[in-house]
Amino acid sequence: MSTLVTAARIWLTRSRAPFHFSPDWDQPLPMEGSEPLGLYIHIPFCRTICPFCPYCKVMWEEELARNYLDGLLAEIRMVGSQWAGRRRVTSLYFGGGSPALMADRLGEITAALEKHFIITDGVGVELHPEDVSPATLTLLKQAGVTKICIGIQSFQPNSLQRLGRTRPDPAALGAALRAVPFDTVSADFIFALPGQTFEALRRDILLAEELGADHLALYPFIDFSFTPGEHQALSHREKRALLDRVVDFLRGRGYVRDSIWTFARRAGAGYSSMTRTNFLGFGCSATTLLRGQFKVNTFSVSAYLDRISEKKLPTALTCRFTERQRMVYDLFWQAYTTRISGTGFQRLFGVPLTKMYGLELRLARLLGWVSREGEDWLLTDAGAFRFHIFEGYYTLSYIDRMWGLMGRQPFPEEMDL
Repeated sequence: MSTLVTAARIWLTRSRAPFHFSPDWDQPLPMEGSEPLGLYIHIPFCRTICPFCPYCKVMWEEELARNYLDGLLAEIRMVGSQWAGRRRVTSLYFGGGSPALMADRLGEITAALEKHFIITDGVGVELHPEDVSPATLTLLKQAGVTKICIGIQSFQPNSLQRLGRTRPDPAALGAALRAVPFDTVSADFIFALPGQTFEALRRDILLAEELGADHLALYPFIDFSFTPGEHQALSHREKRALLDRVVDFLRGRGYVRDSIWTFARRAGAGYSSMTRTNFLGFGCSATTLLRGQFKVNTFSVSAYLDRISEKKLPTALTCRFTERQRMVYDLFWQAYTTRISGTGFQRLFGVPLTKMYGLELRLARLLGWVSREGEDWLLTDAGAFRFHIFEGYYTLSYIDRMWGLMGRQPFPEEMDL
């Protein structure tokens, strides 16, 4: 797996140089050319720790949460004070962890952000099903939240047992969502669990529709090396057969595929914190993507608070992209949306997409993986599945290694990927 990813990196960047991460940090941040810009806030607290979840999380402690909020507000002021006035940003997403554990305080965070930013395209929050109640949803609305994503994972007993989760109450979920509506309600499910069948996924999808979801995400099960789960995912052949049936079923019900793993039931419904050209991340483990850099905050809550108390950015590692590396990073996430914009690429890098990667695009079209629509290149279903396979290799070769290291060392010396 790592050999394939390394070969792809060398070919696409036209260099043997790895993505090199070092502990240096910038203050002020190099913001030039980093438009459009999004925002992300990480809330790491959970009631219980799900064994399959690879994200940065800790058990809820009220005092620690209060201190963390103070740290977040300080980090926001530290970054926002680097320019005069307010910057326009496309969107704000809260992830975790379970951000709704701090639902009564999210308004303070959005208010702090709005002193430095103008949010134009809404605010999204990830929710554990246990947090979907009229009282919590009302607090989120008051904090400016316009879209929510509920991490249901599954309604099926066999899948939930493997994931170490209890079954959400569909009636309670539906009643809460009807009482407090949002612009977008996205439902997350895990796809390709051991023994999972199309009928099980079909039941999950129909039940999510009944609850009012207008956007679905079916993320593949990945067995990370640093998570305690021991389940084996489906084979490529089994995944492809299952995915083809799910995609056909969703299209038959009027869904539009808006990324490799997500489907919108109506125009305007969407939820994605990663598919943005540039973004600023706040909180432990949050990442920041700028024109020439990718930055990762420390995964340690205590180290995060210590660094903030020193009035320093909590950056643990920074990758200073070469131009080709930044192009490849951008193309990876554009391909994830199943649409690569030629005009967007040229606007960002000042050169035509076909000049830089025309050979690769022509080969992909010859193989039936992409089609062309004006200046855009669209992944076919076959191309989307090939991307899924590569994404799995990329995840285990890059993300698994980085997150594993960051979980062990608050401020690593360096890393090459």
